[in-house]
Amino acid sequence: MSASGPSKTFRAGLVQMCSGRDVARNLRDATALVREAASGGAAYVQTPEATNLMELDRERLFAAAAPENANAGLQQLADLAKDLAIWLHLGSMVVKVSETKLANRAYLISPAGEVKARYDKIHMFDVDLPNGEVYRESTNYKPGTRAVVADLPWGGLGFSVCYDLRFPNLYRALAHAGASFLAVPAAFTRITGEAHWVTLLRARAIEAQCFVLAAAQGGLHEHGRETFGHSLVVSPWGHILAEGGVHPSVIFADIESGMIEDVRSRVPSLRHDQEFDVVRADKETAAEVAS
Repeated sequence: MSASGPSKTFRAGLVQMCSGRDVARNLRDATALVREAASGGAAYVQTPEATNLMELDRERLFAAAAPENANAGLQQLADLAKDLAIWLHLGSMVVKVSETKLANRAYLISPAGEVKARYDKIHMFDVDLPNGEVYRESTNYKPGTRAVVADLPWGGLGFSVCYDLRFPNLYRALAHAGASFLAVPAAFTRITGEAHWVTLLRARAIEAQCFVLAAAQGGLHEHGRETFGHSLVVSPWGHILAEGGVHPSVIFADIESGMIEDVRSRVPSLRHDQEFDVVRADKETAAEVAS
């Protein structure tokens, strides 16, 4: 931070992974990619959803998960952030919160190695896909109940995880709460990713007039699930600034946060929200119409 105030420009590095069942191996992979991002000049590094563990089988999942206060992986990555002097955003970690429930929890770690913010994924992915795939995230995970905005040196960071992307009111609320950057770490399925990933991310950036930073899982995972990859950085005007492929990698984007003020002055839609009622046309009364 300069004497005149916070810097407006920084480099973001998004880590794309193909996490599996072996927590130790996932952490080694994440560490190597985070180091690559930092060596490329990234001051803010984001990892994808389920950085430490990708598993569908409930017994295996709970056997591999650990509570936050005994999570060696979290401490290892916090030490890494301190060593590299970066802001490290763990897109999410699988964290045990009880004997029957887990949290899909994001962490923001400062360059001092301190956890500055936590966010538990709010929306649970419970779905039957046309290809026969079935997901019941709520069976194993406890949903979060709070939206979170945390302060970075360059502006506010609004948190979300994966399926949250389909709920635009969350991002509008984050923007109104001071977010300049929206994080959407994810493990989108290949089918839904091909159909909607890029479109939804660009829409959230345009609607909320924020930068969107979305690190993704990509590839065929050990448990058989295939994720879409294509980590993405989108500007507040909806332009794609960087996009990944399918395989593990790091993508970079230089973020000019001054663009946010410019976009919001050109199209001041965040200042134009109005309260309104929703009615069924066939239920309107003559008196309501007359008024």
